[in-house]
Amino acid sequence: MLNNVAAVLLDGVHPFELGVVCEVFGLDRSDEGLPVYEFAVASAEGPTLSTHCGFTIGNLHGLDRLDAADLICVPAGNDYTRRTFPPQLLDALRRAVDRGAWVLSVCTGVFALGAAGLLDGRRCSVHWRQADELRLAHPRADVQPDVLYVADGPVITSAGTAAGIDACLELVRLEHGPKVANAIARRMVVPPHRDGGQAQFIERPVPRNSCDTVGGVLAWMERHLDREITVEQLAERAHMAPRTFARRFQQETGTTPYRWLLRQRVLLAQELLEGTEETVDAVAGRAGFGNAATLRHHFLRTLSTTPHAYRRTFRGADAPDGTRPVAGRTPQRA
Repeated sequence: MLNNVAAVLLDGVHPFELGVVCEVFGLDRSDEGLPVYEFAVASAEGPTLSTHCGFTIGNLHGLDRLDAADLICVPAGNDYTRRTFPPQLLDALRRAVDRGAWVLSVCTGVFALGAAGLLDGRRCSVHWRQADELRLAHPRADVQPDVLYVADGPVITSAGTAAGIDACLELVRLEHGPKVANAIARRMVVPPHRDGGQAQFIERPVPRNSCDTVGGVLAWMERHLDREITVEQLAERAHMAPRTFARRFQQETGTTPYRWLLRQRVLLAQELLEGTEETVDAVAGRAGFGNAATLRHHFLRTLSTTPHAYRRTFRGADAPDGTRPVAGRTPQRA
C-alpha cells in the first residue's frame, strides 16, 4: 500500500510541477477520510536549490530519504534534457524499482528516469516538445508523445504540466481505488479521470521549409490543404518520379506524404475550431476533409475526441452551439 512519498528535486526545478506532487500527496485530507501520506521533499544537489522562476527552496531532505519511499516523484526542471544527473540519485531510483516502489516523473523529469535505465524496454510519455530529444537520448525507450501519461510496471511518466495531475491521480486510483482518487480530484477541482491514452494537443508547427529537396513541396502543401493532392502531383512539382519522391519525402520528414498531409489537416481544423465561428462542415471543407463525418473520423483516430467536443473545450460558453465543457470528459492542452 502506498504510504510514504518523496519528491526529489534538482537545481532549476519547475514550481508548478513540484506543486502538483505536493497537492496530491502532501496535504492532510483526513477530515474527509482520505489517505494521509508521509510526504517529504528531498534534494539531489545540496540543501538549497533554485527554481526556474528565480526563487530558492531550502530545508530539504537528503537523498537517503528516498530509501524509505513507496513512491519517488521527479518533477520537471530546466535543462533536464541535456544535464548529467547525480549518480547517487540514479542509484536511488534503481533501488526503488528493485524493491517494488513506484517512480513517477512529471514532464522532463522523465530524463532522470531514463538516465537511471528505467525506461529501457518501457513505454513512456513526455511533453510533445521533448519527445524527439527523449528518443535520441534513450533509444531503447518506447516514447509515446501523443498521450497524457503512461504506467508501465512501477514506472509512471507524464506529459507536460496538467498531465502530471492526471498521472498522480491515476496512481492514487491504482493504489486506493477510484473513490479515493475522485474525492481528491474534487478537492483539487479537476476532472476525476482523464485516460492516459488521451491525446496531447499540440500547436500547429511551422512547415519544414529547410529540407534539401522537398521543402518547397511542403510549403505548397501547407498552402493548399483544402485540395485533393496525390503523390503524382507532388512528385511532378518536385521534378521527380513518384517512387523517388515518396522515398525522399520519407527520408527528409520521417513520414509519408499522406500522413504528413493528414496531420497538417487535423492541425488546421484544430485552429479553425478554436478561433473561428465556422460550422464543423465548413471547417471540414477548409481543412481538406470534405465533410463533417470524415473530419470526425480523423479527429477520433488522431485526438481521441470529436470536433464538437474539442471546440467546447477551448471555446466554452463562447462556442457556436453555446454548450460548456463537461468536467472529466473534455481534453486539455498539454
